[in-house]
Amino acid sequence: MDDERDRVVARLVANLQQAGTFRQSHSGSAGEAAARTRLREWQAERLARTYNDLLKSERFGAAAAFFQSDLYGPKDFSARDADIARLLPLMTKTLPLAGLETVSSAMELDALSERLDAQMTGELLQQGALSIDGASYAAAYRKVGDRPGRERQITLISEGGYALDRLTRRPLIRRILRLMREPARLGGLGAIQEFLERGFDAFHKMGSAEEFIETIRTRETQLLEDLFAGRLPSALMQVTPAGRTAER
Repeated sequence: MDDERDRVVARLVANLQQAGTFRQSHSGSAGEAAARTRLREWQAERLARTYNDLLKSERFGAAAAFFQSDLYGPKDFSARDADIARLLPLMTKTLPLAGLETVSSAMELDALSERLDAQMTGELLQQGALSIDGASYAAAYRKVGDRPGRERQITLISEGGYALDRLTRRPLIRRILRLMREPARLGGLGAIQEFLERGFDAFHKMGSAEEFIETIRTRETQLLEDLFAGRLPSALMQVTPAGRTAER
């Protein structure tokens, strides 16, 4: 178990550093940053439409909202990552293995999404796309390619979900999180504390996460298959076009 814990901690540290590196190297100009924000907002709307049934579900609603906002949404995760870097020595000693796996998967997903979103933004700008809609998004997606990276995104979502599911089965974790709340606030570590609490509460509420995670995995995989096959999924056509991404 110690070897497995050491492996997960090493992966967490590497993913944390990579996320920071990608975020800095792809910060770009103000125009590029605005374009990336629009891309992420468009992707967030796509997720909201794809998982509208889960968001409205009494059982899955909180978990779906957590997935959209804290794992795969347009939010800037730099504050959360900074908290993790500062809290890392304590986390490695106190969090159970499932907790470390959850955070590590979130870090790797963050780094991978930073890279793919930067590439998508660059392609949209290069193509002179005046707005992001289903057709321009699909064209940029295929041009960027990197199917292994896209498949890894889906795997990380599943891994993080199942790790969080295992975490909620530990009866003392919620108590530990509550005890950490005030020290985290006083220490300026509110972002990571809120991330862990929101995730724990959302997944604990729905019970077994298997149906939820497999629904996401299946739909995201189908979207990937459609896009790489040159098909335009209806989920993309329904999303409202987002503002100007380039100036002619």
